[in-house]
Amino acid sequence: MKKNGKREVLAGVGLLAAFVLWTVLIRCIDVQAAGPNGTKIGFAACNVWLHRLTGVHMTVYTLTDWLGLVPIAVCLGFGVLGLAQLVRRQSLRRVDPDIVLLGVYYLLVIFAYLLFERIPINYRPILIDGRLEASYPSSTTLLVLSVMPTLTFQAGRRAANPIFRKAAAVFAVAFSAFMVTGRLLSGVHWATDIAASVLLSEGLFRLYRSAVLLADGRRKNHGVQ
Repeated sequence: MKKNGKREVLAGVGLLAAFVLWTVLIRCIDVQAAGPNGTKIGFAACNVWLHRLTGVHMTVYTLTDWLGLVPIAVCLGFGVLGLAQLVRRQSLRRVDPDIVLLGVYYLLVIFAYLLFERIPINYRPILIDGRLEASYPSSTTLLVLSVMPTLTFQAGRRAANPIFRKAAAVFAVAFSAFMVTGRLLSGVHWATDIAASVLLSEGLFRLYRSAVLLADGRRKNHGVQ
């Protein structure tokens, strides 16, 4: 368990380092004023080519926006679980560590979103209601790919029914794939924004999972079930 936790830490740190490098490269390689109102975009030739290939599909954009409520519902569900444990056990220390760590993890995801809203790296390839909006990393993609793996992970830990665990895993993967594909095909993000969300979300999730595995190892060493 401890070795698995350490491997996850290394994987998470590596993915976050790749995200940082990706961000630097976007600010340096093939930067052109190819966006609306002359906004600059890195990897411009590739991004513009893919954007012209997919086109803009506002129906897909709207659909994936509304479906962004699904991961929010997952977050709220785990929040209710944590609150119920807190009320019943009357101490934060007695709440399951993986649920406490999950709350911290969700806060880190929110922090990452707010940070890049304040420090825009890219703007969207189209105007939304006549306004420029930050697009890096894709916030909806970040939300989905950060939250849906926790559904699979927690179902695997908590659900006794193997059919339910399998169903949760299949749903999380299928939903995530649909949302990432939908955001890309909608034409409201540059392809590099989607790629950045994949790196960032996977890196953060690996760190969360490593923290849980290491906490499990410590509890096992102390004889706590």
